[in-house]
Amino acid sequence: MSRFFSEKYASLVPYTPGEQPRDMQYVKLNTNESPFLPSPGVKAAVAAEADRVQLYSDPECTALRAKLAEVYGVRDEQVIMTNGSDEVLNFAFMAFADEKSPLAFADITYGFYPVFAKLNNIPYEEIPLKEDFSIDPCDYCGIGKTIVIANPNAPTGLCLPLSAIEEILQTNPDNVVIIDEAYVDFGADSAVTLVDKYDNLLVTQTFSKSRSMAGARLGFGIGNEKLITDLNTVKYSTNPYNVNRLTAAAGIAALRENDYYMNNCRTIAENRAWTTEQLTRLGFTVLDSKANFVFAKSAAIDGETLYQRLKARGVLVRHFKKPRIAPFVRITIGTMEQMQILIHTIQTILEG
Repeated sequence: MSRFFSEKYASLVPYTPGEQPRDMQYVKLNTNESPFLPSPGVKAAVAAEADRVQLYSDPECTALRAKLAEVYGVRDEQVIMTNGSDEVLNFAFMAFADEKSPLAFADITYGFYPVFAKLNNIPYEEIPLKEDFSIDPCDYCGIGKTIVIANPNAPTGLCLPLSAIEEILQTNPDNVVIIDEAYVDFGADSAVTLVDKYDNLLVTQTFSKSRSMAGARLGFGIGNEKLITDLNTVKYSTNPYNVNRLTAAAGIAALRENDYYMNNCRTIAENRAWTTEQLTRLGFTVLDSKANFVFAKSAAIDGETLYQRLKARGVLVRHFKKPRIAPFVRITIGTMEQMQILIHTIQTILEG
């Protein structure tokens, strides 16, 4: 770092995104992107908007919010659109967590939570997952903190039922509970259905995974209107034009063709089931994922070695070095052809 870097950030350890190597052609199963192209209308919408990029985007995302509210059965005033779901998470941490209401989240979950906490100087507690890597809702009941839960969780893919989320909401009425649903479309139940019942619930989602728009950077939050007002206060104090014109146009088109994406999610779920069956047949332990990835380990080979040997053969998966999950690899679910290549490559490695 330079000698000018502020001391308040000197100890900050940044989030490590999934690698994007360019040295060869990979079967890319490491960053939970969709293997499917955007729907036909998205390309046309982006092209039509290209002639207007000299103009600022609509800071209120009026048309996009209206279409999203229609699809999700909520009111426009209950929606905020952001530059990926990472931005709405950061806004929420800034708006709802502080010394009086510190953060609480799992010790094994999305790696950006502690980064955002430290960036914003917010105290936080990491609550250990159970032995089976699930979240125990009792650990969060009545703790009086700003709670964030990825549901399904990452990198495990495990999820809580809505009844457990309701219990957490009911026992923390004076604190915001953030449910991060980046992977919800692949098999979990969304807490969006609860936002009119609990004024302390904020649900965040993204277009990156289920709607094939990881490169466009579009996310959103849904919650009580007053929570959204708070988030907009932070947004307009930092980045009012946070969603660009091309991304907004793409988002509207994607929502108009939502059936295409939900069909893709069903295909991913089918491919996930097949992959889980094949990995189990090869002796792997595979967690019961409801996301677009599986978390798996083998007694025959450690996680880092498997990751390295797969990469050397042109297949990218993700490995995490935290001791408790180091035996595992996280494998994004792609097309059936990609998953067949993965399984064949793993067989070759194990037989070698």
